[in-house]
Amino acid sequence: MKKIAAISIVLLSSILFACGKPVPPEKSLYVGEWQEKAMYLVITQDGSVKYERLKGGATVSVNGPLKEFNEKGFEVGIGPMSTTFVVNKPPFQEGTLWKMVVDDVLLTKTAE
Repeated sequence: MKKIAAISIVLLSSILFACGKPVPPEKSLYVGEWQEKAMYLVITQDGSVKYERLKGGATVSVNGPLKEFNEKGFEVGIGPMSTTFVVNKPPFQEGTLWKMVVDDVLLTKTAE
């Protein structure tokens, strides 16, 4: 019975993540791994998003499909269960590094 439940959870998770929208070509600079000391963000080309942030002594994490890019930034989640990430400054190059500001945090793209 436990094995069936585990398989069901894996299948459901796969179906939910399959609902993500691929990153549109005009937003391709967002794809990658971004971080700073207390925040980590990964956006994949297929529309999967992983986010972790340490704030106020607690860790907040979001893993889900990309719903859309909008005028504020981008939305992650399914249906009404979603989170909006505010992009204060879209990806920009500073010297040899790529950076962007999300939710008022300056993130640096890790080497590819």
